[in-house]
Amino acid sequence: MMTRGEANVAVTPLKGMRNWAGLAREVLSGRAVTREEALAILLAPDEDVPALLDGAFRLRQRYFGKKVKLNMILNAKSGLCPEDCGYCSQSAISTADVAKYPLLSKETILEGAREAVRRKAGTYCIVTSGRRPAPSEVERIVEAVREIRATTDLKICCCLGFLTPEQAQQLADAGVHRYNHNLNTSANQYQAICSTHTYGDRVETVETAKAAGISACSGCIVGMGESPEDVVDVAFSLKDLDVDSIPINFLNPIPGTPLEGRKELNPRYCLKVLAMFRYVHPAKEIRIAGGREVNLGTLQPLGLYAANSIFVGDYLTTEGQLPEADWKMIEDLGFEIETCAL
Repeated sequence: MMTRGEANVAVTPLKGMRNWAGLAREVLSGRAVTREEALAILLAPDEDVPALLDGAFRLRQRYFGKKVKLNMILNAKSGLCPEDCGYCSQSAISTADVAKYPLLSKETILEGAREAVRRKAGTYCIVTSGRRPAPSEVERIVEAVREIRATTDLKICCCLGFLTPEQAQQLADAGVHRYNHNLNTSANQYQAICSTHTYGDRVETVETAKAAGISACSGCIVGMGESPEDVVDVAFSLKDLDVDSIPINFLNPIPGTPLEGRKELNPRYCLKVLAMFRYVHPAKEIRIAGGREVNLGTLQPLGLYAANSIFVGDYLTTEGQLPEADWKMIEDLGFEIETCAL
């Protein structure tokens, strides 16, 4: 199926936006990419993909060299969520066959950290389903984080839903380095994918984490019916929020969710998205996140010419590539795993 971006490749105002090496040089010299230029990247013809990635790699190499950050997710609380996010297999309206369980024990969370080390991950991501964490859940996670910090060199990222300022401060005091709360899509598109909370709620959560001194991680999901303009809007909203890490998810349409069967993406468009985010955010961590195996397919390695981070192992409710395959992919590229993310 043709993507919305491909359907508009010949838009007249973008004519002539083909000197991607020149654009990369200007970004390296300090000039910010404009919205029009970002949109031109998404609407570029497929034959421009190698040149786009060449420019993106120049930026990536300036700030991250050939290092790749590995992140591992622990689904610490699954299902049981009252929200109606259309992409999520754990939502209240999903009929997907996924595991449902309350917050895992402290020991299980600690074992997850040990597994992250075995998988060569530098960042350990503790993720829970639900609108917001209960006080008792925050306490258990805080206890686990303190022990992980005392016994490993892992960077700790939490993704627990909406936070109060007090909860954010608890996490910060325990040693949580980063908090993930994705914007997911543009403000204009948000009500098409969720009605139980707002885009503004998500922005507020990112700001709450930052106010507590926690590094902000926030990204998007591509392939949910949004336009290329919506993807550009998210990229610039994240720039305005000055987040440190940007996970780019590509929709994996899970049966039982409202978005099941949706197939808008192809590998070339996904690579354009990754390149666009690198041009807009030259010095930020950009992570190829959920859906990379499904949507990038055999072109997965090329994504790392723009991105500098991936998840290793499984995602929340879907399987990922084997860690050994990721290690080999990185080796074959001539890149190296970043052994410590601190």
